Amino acid sequence: MAEVEARWVTLSHGRTRYFAGGEGPPCILLHGVGYTAGGDAWWLNWGALSERLTVLAPDFMGWGLGDRFPREYSFAYLVDFVREFQDALGIERAHVVGHSMGGWVAALLAYESPTRVDRLVLVAPGGLATRTLRSMTEFEPPTLEAIRAQWAEHTPPGLVDLDAVAHRDFAKTTVPGALEAYRLILRHMNDPLHRQRYHLLRRLPHIAAPTLLIWGRKDRVNAFELAEEALRRLPRAQLVALDADHFVPTEVPEAFNRAVLEFLTAESGPTSA
Repeated sequence: MAEVEARWVTLSHGRTRYFAGGEGPPCILLHGVGYTAGGDAWWLNWGALSERLTVLAPDFMGWGLGDRFPREYSFAYLVDFVREFQDALGIERAHVVGHSMGGWVAALLAYESPTRVDRLVLVAPGGLATRTLRSMTEFEPPTLEAIRAQWAEHTPPGLVDLDAVAHRDFAKTTVPGALEAYRLILRHMNDPLHRQRYHLLRRLPHIAAPTLLIWGRKDRVNAFELAEEALRRLPRAQLVALDADHFVPTEVPEAFNRAVLEFLTAESGPTSA
């Protein structure tokens, strides 16, 4: 496997950590919404992907170990964060892979800035339903034990050092301003009016990039029926369904990595649904 290392870049909101490694076309990995999420959420994927791609996995502004933006910021801010990240690294266009919230942002990016996205992988993306999420409205900071239990639930048995990864993620909760920033994020993201404004269904038919949808058949966050609806609306898409819940990249990493690599390194993308 190619070596992937942590790096830092200074953007308009402050310093952002990202993970980089590999050779080949650039591929930006966008993580989901969890309080302890970050670019390192992809650590079971970036080794395999970096064998044929240049992997770039940033902490979103407001996440990870980087600087916080002390305001209630919008989906538009998150999308522009990706564009600014590309600008800072001199990347005109890239493959973009997004999971959950990251998939929502990736789809908005492909809709708003089609020249920035080569191929698009949406992994159980948000933005396809306007309902609010209980995990956001009833959020409480997780304990070390809760973080460990989540990793145990969403990774294959014996694959992960649960104590090590729990301590790694718990360290993110100690960043000054992390809790306040995250509550601002949730307040905006779970507002029904904002969710309606940035809904994906009307945007999907206008996404030109070849798109791979990856979904867990047992997804309890974004039901599999949403995958079928997204497939009908995207003009150049295909769907891979895996035996997983919502956290597909860590629940079935080998199958996920294989599907992503096959799609991103194929000579041509899908021409129709």
